[in-house]
Amino acid sequence: MATKTKQETKPGPSDTGAETDLPASKIASAGTNNKIDVNFSSGLAQFLANQNISLAFTSYQSGRLYLVGHQDDGKLALHEALYPQAMGVAGDHRRIYLGTLTQLVRLENVLAADQRANDKYDKVYVPRNMQTLGAIDFHEVGVRDNGVVVFVNTRYSCLCEPSLTHSFKPVWKPPFISKLAPEDRCHLNGLAMVDGAPKYVTAVCRSDVVDGWRDRRHEGGLIIDVETDEIITEGLSMPHSPRWHDGKLWVLNSGTGELGWVDRDTGRFQPHVFCPGFVRGLAFHGDHAIVGLSKPRHGRFEGLELDDRLKKKDADAWCGIQIMSLSSGDVVQWLRLDGALGELFDVTVLPGVKNPITLGPQSKEVESFITIEEPVWNR
Repeated sequence: MATKTKQETKPGPSDTGAETDLPASKIASAGTNNKIDVNFSSGLAQFLANQNISLAFTSYQSGRLYLVGHQDDGKLALHEALYPQAMGVAGDHRRIYLGTLTQLVRLENVLAADQRANDKYDKVYVPRNMQTLGAIDFHEVGVRDNGVVVFVNTRYSCLCEPSLTHSFKPVWKPPFISKLAPEDRCHLNGLAMVDGAPKYVTAVCRSDVVDGWRDRRHEGGLIIDVETDEIITEGLSMPHSPRWHDGKLWVLNSGTGELGWVDRDTGRFQPHVFCPGFVRGLAFHGDHAIVGLSKPRHGRFEGLELDDRLKKKDADAWCGIQIMSLSSGDVVQWLRLDGALGELFDVTVLPGVKNPITLGPQSKEVESFITIEEPVWNR
């Protein structure tokens, strides 16, 4: 990249959602008085346009869902809305599913293919269902081919589906977890869907005692086949975000800052690219990987091999998004967030989406934004 663009933002304490066409003057962000600098590669907007995609990513630290698209004039468009402890996210041009502090949120795009909001937004995602789960430490989320949502319940060390009556419906737990208890024993965190079904999960270790994963961060990480209960890979450092793409199982070895894949014949993790940060949140589009990066958090992410690797490269940890070519391993586009925001959680690609926005459930706009489905007598 020959140049970069910089955006400085000073958040407003009463803001629950905001958008900007970058570069611009200000955007709202995390609910503190600390400013956030938004920097991005000069070709990011054009890349999104050429690929016909937008991105969605989350930060539980700021409590925001972020949408990144592009405008007709070539500017990058960034929109955000308040969702407390925003975590796992999955979506497409029709809807987005989002896990928060206590809820599973379903957001629906209310615009038809030929409609535009304010003459520029091609998708408006509105929260239409917010199912209360309780503080289960919701992590990643997937959607079965029959439309049923499945999600990682980290506090209770299991995979779950929504329940009509209760907080959740457990559908699988690791074979080494002896009982469902609110103890975050192994730090189950990542979920890979294959052919519309949950297939692989990541955990920081195989501990079966309360909070046991914290003592196994360096090399206790593993990947489990949900269908067979087989542990297919071990010896990882805080793995996250397993994904099946182009016939390979990819995963982020967060403690070493590496994106890589699993050799199913040997069970070994094959590093592909080093990233300058605690990697968490992974999506793919064609020959590109979209990776989320966070700065090491005191007491949780520090003291890992990642620290030494950053020192050797004379580099600081990032908070942001890097888009990499799988064939070359090069970073082709990026977005970086500095200042008050230091951690992201998940990222997903929205195919066929140009310039999306969402209405936060506590925003003023959602009070008066009313849409009506076509009456049955008009059909």
